[in-house]
Amino acid sequence: MNVKWYWNRLRAMSREEILWRIAQKKLELAERKTFGKQHSMVTAGVFDPEKESLRFHEDRLPVAEGSGPAGKAGSVKGRMPGSITLLGGYTYADYKKDWHAGFQTRNRWPLVFSYDLPYKQRDEIGDARTNWELNRHMQFALLAWGYLQSGEAALLTELWELFQDWNANNPFLQGIAWTSVMEVAIRDINWIYTLGFLRRAQSKYANVSGQTETKADAGVEIEAFCKLLQNGIINMTDYIASHFSRYSSANNHVIVEAAAMGMAGLVMDCEIWYETAFSILQYEIGRQNYSDGVNREVSLHYQSFFMEAVGLLALTIKVNKMRIPQSWRNTLCKMSRYVSDCRGAYGETVVFGDDDEGKILDLQGKTWEKKRDHYAYVLQLMGLVLPERYTDTVTDQTLLAIVPENIRRGMTAKPCYKKHRNVCYEEGGVSLLRSRDKRVLIGIDHGELGFGSIAAHGHADALSFQMYLEGEPVFADAGTYIYHIDGESRNWFRSTQNHNTITIDGKNQSEMLGAFLWGRRAQTRLVGHNLETVNAADGRETEICRDDFYVEAEHDGYDPVIHRRKFVSDGTSCLKIYDSLLEVETETDYGLHFLLGNGCTLTEKAFGCYEILTSKGSSLRIRIEAPQAVISIRDAWVSGEYGLRSGTKQIRANGKTSRDVTLVTTIEWEDGNAV
Repeated sequence: MNVKWYWNRLRAMSREEILWRIAQKKLELAERKTFGKQHSMVTAGVFDPEKESLRFHEDRLPVAEGSGPAGKAGSVKGRMPGSITLLGGYTYADYKKDWHAGFQTRNRWPLVFSYDLPYKQRDEIGDARTNWELNRHMQFALLAWGYLQSGEAALLTELWELFQDWNANNPFLQGIAWTSVMEVAIRDINWIYTLGFLRRAQSKYANVSGQTETKADAGVEIEAFCKLLQNGIINMTDYIASHFSRYSSANNHVIVEAAAMGMAGLVMDCEIWYETAFSILQYEIGRQNYSDGVNREVSLHYQSFFMEAVGLLALTIKVNKMRIPQSWRNTLCKMSRYVSDCRGAYGETVVFGDDDEGKILDLQGKTWEKKRDHYAYVLQLMGLVLPERYTDTVTDQTLLAIVPENIRRGMTAKPCYKKHRNVCYEEGGVSLLRSRDKRVLIGIDHGELGFGSIAAHGHADALSFQMYLEGEPVFADAGTYIYHIDGESRNWFRSTQNHNTITIDGKNQSEMLGAFLWGRRAQTRLVGHNLETVNAADGRETEICRDDFYVEAEHDGYDPVIHRRKFVSDGTSCLKIYDSLLEVETETDYGLHFLLGNGCTLTEKAFGCYEILTSKGSSLRIRIEAPQAVISIRDAWVSGEYGLRSGTKQIRANGKTSRDVTLVTTIEWEDGNAV
C-alpha cells in the first residue's frame, strides 16, 4: 500500500468529502453482504422490488427512421458491423470475449468482488482503461443497429452470444467491469440503445402473426432478450443512483453518470431518476466550466466527452418534446464555440491536457475505414440540440443512426458559427492564433493546471504552445499515452520538459503526487493580449482587425523565478516567442524545449537555426537566440493515440544565468497567399 499517496489524497479532501466517503463505505458493506459471495447476473431480475413495474418505451429514445445513412442501407453485411476499435492498437477479434484481459500482459483481471479489486498501477496485469473500452459494450449497440438496418440473423446471433458470455463471466459487482461507476454508466447507455434498436427491429421484421422474421433463422427469442436487457438497465441505473461521484472525484465522471440516469429515467418513465439527474447537471454544468466556455479540466478531450454525455441526454429530452434547460443551452453554446475555435481548416485540433479517447456511443466502429473525429461528431451533435450550428451537415455515422430526420433537417435553418479567429479565452486560459491563409494554427496554454483539488487530468504545461502547418503537428503536444500502468511513462508525458516551454533546474512547474494527483501548482497570469475575446457576461465577441497579434502571460512555478512568455505573430509567415526569466537571484539552469511532431524531419542550417520539413513537404525554420546556451537534438516520444507512442525529436537549448534574461525564438514559414 502506498501510504504516502493515501496521505496526499486525504489532504486533498474536505471534511464533507471524508464524511461522504465514509457513508459510501457503509453502503458498500451492505452490498458486500448481498453480492459479495453471490454471483448474480445483472440481468437475472430487478433487484429493487419498487422498480419491477418499470417498462422500456422505445419511442422515447432518439432513433432515426428509415434505413440509415444514404448509400449505406443494406451494406452492413460483410463490413464487420460489430467490430470496434480497441485502445492501444489491439485487435478486437482477438479479445472480443476476453472480458478480463490485461491487454498489456498475458495476465487477466481476477474475478473478485469489485470493491476488493485495486486497478491502479497494476503493471503485473495491465491498464484498466484499455480493458474498460471492451466492457463499455459499444459493440452491442453497433450489432443491434446493424441488425435493425439489415435483418441479418448473423448479427443478432453474434450479439446474443456476446451478451450471454459477458453476463456469465461478469456477475454484478464482480471483476474489473464493475470497478468504476462511470464505466457502468457508459455501458448503461449502450444497453439502452441496444434495447431500443432491438425493439424497433421487432416491429420492422414482425409478420402478420406477430412473430419476428429475419433473413435467416437467428435462433434468438428477441422478446426474452429484450427483457434481460431491460432488467440490466434498471439494475445498473439504480446502482448509479446510489454511487454518484462527488467532491474531488466529481469531474466528467458525474456528468456521464447523470446523463445515463437521465436517459434511463426518460425511456423508462422513472421520474426520480430523471429529476435527480437534471438536478445534478443543473449544478455541475455550471460548476465544471468557466463562464467563457472552457471546461475546468483544461483538457479539450474531456470537454468534448462532457459535451457528448450532455448532448445525448439533450437529444433524448428534445425527442420527448421537453425543454432543454436554458442554462445548459447557454453553457453548451459557449463550450461548442470554444471547441470550434480550437479546430483548424484541415481538421486539426489543438488539445492540451489528458486525452484517453473516451467516447460514449459509437455506431461507426470499424465499419468504415476513416478514423472517427470525436470533435466533429460532438460539434454536429451540439448543432442538433442548440439554437446554432457548428458544421454545415451531419456526417457522423452515430448521429445518422439516432437522430430523426426532422431534427436533422431543422439544423440547416440555424445560424452557423464558423469563425476562424485569433482569440483569447481569458478565463479558461487558452489562446488561438492562425495565419490569414489558414495554413498555420497555434494554440497557447496560459490557464490553470486542472480542475478541483486534485487537477486529475492536467499536465505541467503552463505557457506551452502547439503549432500545426497544413493540419500536421510541427511543434507537438506530447500526448497522454497511458493511465494506470507504467507510472514513469505517465509522468514523462505530462512533465514540463516534454512540452514546448521552459524548465528551471530540470524541475516540473507543478508537483506530481500521483498519476491523477497534483500538489503545489504553478499559478498563471495573463499579462496582456490584443486578440478577440469572449465576453463572459453575454457571450458576444469583440471584433478586431490587426496586422499583428500578441499574447503575453507568466507563471510562478519556479518561485522565486518568474517565467514570462510573449508570443507575437504577424499573421502571415512569422511567430516570435520572447521568454523572460525574471527575479533571478542565484545561478539558474534553464532549458528551452521544442517537441516535434513525429512526421517531421529536422536539418541543422547553422548554430541555433534548423529547418523542419513536414511529411507533406512543407517547411519552416526555427532560430533560437539564447546567450551561451548549448543547443542539442534529443530523442523523444509523442503519443497521438492512447496506448501508443512513436519516436520523434526534441530541440533543447540549455543554459545558465545569474540575472534576468530574455531568450528569443523566431519561427518562419512561407506565406501561402504570397504571389
